[in-house]
Amino acid sequence: MRVDVRAATAADAAALAGLRWRRLTEERGYTGTDHADFVEAFVGWVTEHLPTHLPFLAEVDGDVVGMAWLMVADRVPTPVHRSRQSGDVQAVYVVPERRGNGIGAALLEEVLAEARRRDLEHVTVHSSRRAVPLYQRVGFQHDPTWLRWQSE
Repeated sequence: MRVDVRAATAADAAALAGLRWRRLTEERGYTGTDHADFVEAFVGWVTEHLPTHLPFLAEVDGDVVGMAWLMVADRVPTPVHRSRQSGDVQAVYVVPERRGNGIGAALLEEVLAEARRRDLEHVTVHSSRRAVPLYQRVGFQHDPTWLRWQSE
């Protein structure tokens, strides 16, 4: 099995929408009938957010089987570092029938390679408990100084 991971473009937005829809229906039990409306809205969102939300696709034998996103945010400058950015990994998903074959790790390696190319100060991820070992295998560590506030 050959896994190809690449940066996605606006031309891949419908495929990304399909993966996002599939995750919601499989993992969260969503039963909506608005698939076409969602794809249309998602394609628009992807196009609008490409400067800050960088998508990556995984393909096996030409079939799209996974995605991951790197959200890049500007940080407040300092006198020493006038241009600062950080990243956040978002919406990592591999179709269930392809899990356990290194596809998630390949996606994350490409995301982190992009973070290095952009010289991001740090990259965070909010993970499910099930996925924590995957993130740790590619180099993420728990950080006791990272705090989170969540609206109710």
